[in-house]
Amino acid sequence: MPSDQIAITARGLAKSYRLFDRGHHRLLQSMPLGFGQRFYRDHWALQEMDLEVRRGESFAVIGRNGSGKSTFLQLLCGTTSPTRGWIETTGRIAPLLELGAGFAPEFTGRENVRLAASILGIGRREIQERLDRIIEFADLPDGFIDQPVKRYSSGMYARLAFSVAINVDADILVVDEILAVGDGAFVQKCMREIRRFKEHGTLFFVSHDTAAVLSLCDQAIWLDKGRLMKTGASKDVVLEYEASLKQREAGSTGGFEVSSRQADGPVDDSRAASFHSMATADEALKPLFDPKSACFGEGGAEIDSVRFLDESGQPLELINGGEIVSLEVTGSVSRSIAEPIVGFYVQDRLGQVLFADNTSLSLGENTSPINSGDRFRAAFRFQMPWLPVGEYSVGAAIADGPRDESVPRHWIESAMTFRIHGSHVSLGLVGLPMLSITLDTSDVSSAPAEQS
Repeated sequence: MPSDQIAITARGLAKSYRLFDRGHHRLLQSMPLGFGQRFYRDHWALQEMDLEVRRGESFAVIGRNGSGKSTFLQLLCGTTSPTRGWIETTGRIAPLLELGAGFAPEFTGRENVRLAASILGIGRREIQERLDRIIEFADLPDGFIDQPVKRYSSGMYARLAFSVAINVDADILVVDEILAVGDGAFVQKCMREIRRFKEHGTLFFVSHDTAAVLSLCDQAIWLDKGRLMKTGASKDVVLEYEASLKQREAGSTGGFEVSSRQADGPVDDSRAASFHSMATADEALKPLFDPKSACFGEGGAEIDSVRFLDESGQPLELINGGEIVSLEVTGSVSRSIAEPIVGFYVQDRLGQVLFADNTSLSLGENTSPINSGDRFRAAFRFQMPWLPVGEYSVGAAIADGPRDESVPRHWIESAMTFRIHGSHVSLGLVGLPMLSITLDTSDVSSAPAEQS
């Protein structure tokens, strides 16, 4: 492989830390008390790692706490030195290793932007040219950019740190769990920028969220107790990693089988009442349409409302899952649309599309044109799936033309945000309403003998 295509090379990379059992042992170790005297033990946070990463690849680093992920990233970013072996990188690295790394607590946000950008190798003139863009992307509350960062919340730290890193034209972007503290809308915004960065840069992404890993990264590294367990396609590595976790957690298993799951009628989950009792309405977290959300399109149409309605046509203020809802998209047209298509998609806080639909899939060629000056209303009636507790967003669009060649007139991302307040879903992206669940014991000894 040509050397100019290699972004990162590591050979025999290892890092050891000295562990002292007692505080005064550190002092004794520094004194000449005799040949071979040793008051510490070595802890190998990373052991003999070989790695080669091509330009433009996206790598996830996964593993349990204490597996060596952060140590590897510190070696990658040059904030610590290896005990053995070496690592070589090509290009500018923008690290997001921890909240506010490189920030001076007494400096204002504006001053810290200049400081952090200069540390990353950006000249004074370039910093000034990018300053407004960085501040705008961070979207801090009014006035906070000129306040000392020691007064910032963790989310504000994350906003400013990410904004600097994504706007310095880095060749390698390193993200270590920093997005876990952001609110849903900002995390989605960051994910969109990371996906754009992937088009030209090399990404290293550390997260315990395997769904985010699979969504963002083509390759993955699995570390365990400082050892490199597996490198390869992210799907394959994640499967082996999750299998190892389940194996560690598995206890004794008894004989049982799950049977009689049927879905031959309307889904009416008997557990719904107890699930709904988990949630309480919160005025600040009701579904909310944001007309200023990021949008694009050819123009000539505008979506001005996206909302959930209940069976009686009233706006829904509390969403749990399992209920019948109508998602209503309304707007106006200022330039006639011959073949209108209206669609929507629902995303989680990481920007993963959970489900989507549009009018062309159901109505086909039976859709009537929308004339200039007319308003439109599209309604999608469905049973809401069970979703984990958290924030979600709905994107909506109106387009013109055949389904495979349509041109968006107005596409608005994160048009509406909503929150699932109470849920029984603890694993996976969605839960399924069940018609019935039965559990039958299985006695192997009573099984009929095989015929010889």
